[in-house]
Amino acid sequence: MLTKQSSTQRDQLEMVALDQLVPEDHLVRKIESAIDFSFIYDLVQDHYSEIGRPSIDPVILIKLPLIQYTFGIRSMRKTIEEVQTNMAYRWFLGYGFYDKVPHFSTFGKNYERRFKDTDLFEQIFYRILRTAAEKHLLSAEHVFIDSTHVKASANKRKFEKKVVRKETRAYQRKLEEEINQDRDDHDKKPFPPDSFKKEEEKEIKQSTTDPDSGYYVKDERTKQFAYSFHAAVDRNGFVLGNIVTPGNEHDSHLLAPLVEMVKEKIGKPVAVAADAAYKTPWISKYLLEQGVTPALPYTRPRSQKEGFRKDDYVYDEYFDAYLCPANVVLPYSTTNKEGYREYKSPKEICKSCHYLSMCTGSKNHQKVVTRHVWQNHLEEVEHLRHHQHVKQIYAKRKETVERVFADAKEKHGMRWTTLRGLKKLSMQAMLTFAAMNLKKIARWSWNRPIPA
Repeated sequence: MLTKQSSTQRDQLEMVALDQLVPEDHLVRKIESAIDFSFIYDLVQDHYSEIGRPSIDPVILIKLPLIQYTFGIRSMRKTIEEVQTNMAYRWFLGYGFYDKVPHFSTFGKNYERRFKDTDLFEQIFYRILRTAAEKHLLSAEHVFIDSTHVKASANKRKFEKKVVRKETRAYQRKLEEEINQDRDDHDKKPFPPDSFKKEEEKEIKQSTTDPDSGYYVKDERTKQFAYSFHAAVDRNGFVLGNIVTPGNEHDSHLLAPLVEMVKEKIGKPVAVAADAAYKTPWISKYLLEQGVTPALPYTRPRSQKEGFRKDDYVYDEYFDAYLCPANVVLPYSTTNKEGYREYKSPKEICKSCHYLSMCTGSKNHQKVVTRHVWQNHLEEVEHLRHHQHVKQIYAKRKETVERVFADAKEKHGMRWTTLRGLKKLSMQAMLTFAAMNLKKIARWSWNRPIPA
């Protein structure tokens, strides 16, 4: 039977406490129970004066963006609108029914005046992470590293082309030393130190709206200005560290800094898993020398589609030479400035070889096979890939770091940003991942006894 409401209770007066209106299992209750936010007072004490008019409570100031990123609200303006009507948010902030909510610009002004050039948000991130460790929720022996692109708040058609100097690789000095040592071992004259210092330039597109962002090209349809959020995650999905860079910076440059960050803040991992973008000679060498097991995937040989592939040429470590499919020896020739040994075939023999068309298309009929000075480390990583326990570690990558990024984009507003500038994006990353860690702590520790 169709019924109609006979009267409305919009004007009904009730004697009710705010606490009664917040469900017992609401997420804000779980978060409030999981951590004591009073630690924020000690972190911001140096940024406030003892004189002047009273400021907004720093705990409330930090809780506001935590509400925004925990519940995926798209802006601080919208967050303040939600706080005005949402009793659970008011309860979380400690506000009553009639307390005036701060203006949406309050957090932004405090950021510019007090927190912009500080490590406050990093300290908050690691204080929350320490809470997870104290509750025995972290499992950081296996670390999973990856990055995701976050669309910048910039028009992709508004840019200017600039010629900039290529950044020097972090491991460049070590590579130079090993190149000269390798040349010396082969009775070759070492390169003068100044010969490595060739400044290379490249042309980039720089946004006129947000110059800190980087132009990112994935395919014909995906061309945009973006930032890269790099993160290290444990097997339980807790974010252990993060770094923000322009979207055109290669993922592999950030693995070593992330691992060092995890070592300093959490402890040395047993294994590190990452995707194919991180499978380079330097990363292989770095992880193995750190005593960390690399869990990296299979990568296809990068060679011509037709003809012989590089793995058709067999390397003989004892004689330091390659053997081609026609059983011709390619002896060592030189080590170039990029760190690759060059093995060259004898032109006279190759000229009349019936495999020539499948081997090389060079005019002088000479095949050149290159081998990096750190290739042994890369081959060791390839051997480890076949071990069962390494396969199991790598298989967890899609359930950990990829899931973290998926949740961050779908549930926590990280698919694109309304902020501009590398410092503000670093703040967003810290607070987003801090909120995700806090949410996980809150749910896992709710009404659950803490292990002794």
